[in-house]
Amino acid sequence: MLRSSVLAWLRLYRVVQKIDRAQSAYLRSWDLNTAQFDVLAHVGAHKGITQQELADSLLVTKGNISQLLDRMEKLDLLKRCQEKRNNTLTLTEKGQELYERVVPTTEKLIEEQFTVLSASEVAELLRLARKLDQALR
Repeated sequence: MLRSSVLAWLRLYRVVQKIDRAQSAYLRSWDLNTAQFDVLAHVGAHKGITQQELADSLLVTKGNISQLLDRMEKLDLLKRCQEKRNNTLTLTEKGQELYERVVPTTEKLIEEQFTVLSASEVAELLRLARKLDQALR
């Protein structure tokens, strides 16, 4: 028989897959892809985030984030302001409106998917997450 931790991770994986499919379909209705949504959510939540901070938080290279930001600037969703040696990112009016519409609905979509997990599965996942956090330190 599989251990409860394995079963909990498998259940979480299925939930994440469902979230990914639902979120992708929802974002397509707004002409956004997942990478653009990630940028929109991070820049909207962290006023004045630098390009490097964004790249670090999204775990991508500075070159890849530059290309993505170029495309989002062309869509008039964000702007870069050069401060010293850093580009500070802010949402444009259009980007802010999109952020205010898309992010709360996406959060609700994610929360709804997690309701399928039982209390024991959530407890097991939290225990495993703490164990993983300790291992990474």
